[in-house]
Amino acid sequence: MAGRPTRIGMIVPSSNTCLEPQTYRMLAERTDVTVHFTRIEVIRIALNAHSDRQFDIRPMVTAARLLRTAEVDVVAWNGTAGSWLGPDGDRALVREITAATGVPATTSTLAYLDAFAAFGVRHLGLLTPYTADVNEAIGERYAAEGTTVVGERHLGLEVNEEFANVRPAELVPLSRELADGADGRRPDALAYVCTNLYGAPVVAQVESETRVPVLDSVAVTLWRCLTMAGAAPLEPRWGRLLTGTA
Repeated sequence: MAGRPTRIGMIVPSSNTCLEPQTYRMLAERTDVTVHFTRIEVIRIALNAHSDRQFDIRPMVTAARLLRTAEVDVVAWNGTAGSWLGPDGDRALVREITAATGVPATTSTLAYLDAFAAFGVRHLGLLTPYTADVNEAIGERYAAEGTTVVGERHLGLEVNEEFANVRPAELVPLSRELADGADGRRPDALAYVCTNLYGAPVVAQVESETRVPVLDSVAVTLWRCLTMAGAAPLEPRWGRLLTGTA
């Protein structure tokens, strides 16, 4: 709408303490975009039915309807569950959200898949705070979409609130290992998959040291929302690939 900033609506896992402050930091002093949040309950990340039920479509559509009352221009489910549950669920979710609200929608997982396609990422280094089995499932899902995980590192955590307590500096040596192809092949890019992980603060450092692009979940989700809304892109320090400067 002319005369006002672009408005982005985001559905947030309830125990996430990273993505809101990090999103604001990425936008910095910009006045052309505002971001508005609502939450659904998410506590633990694991491969079981109880965890899976946290990501039911119904509460997300209800949350999207609340965001619609703020006249947002795009809605994002800012969570990465589709990366291990499968992106078809996210595709169904965005269809439901748009049908219920009339607002274009995306998710963190779909934003990753869009980035992989747009920037030709076929071989990926995966870094998450999750357990090994979750990373294995992510690798299977991404492979089915055309991107192969050629190396992975995981921190073995399950409680979502704890993910944000990981110090960004802890990710740097693991990133170097992945970028160097320690698991057998040098990747086209690294992905920090989790919107409650402070990966964004070390993106510029890792890219500078390794010459491998880094895709942080919070940055990738915001990038996709900005492109869908026709707004200006992010600064290169949040991921050169996302600004075409890699």
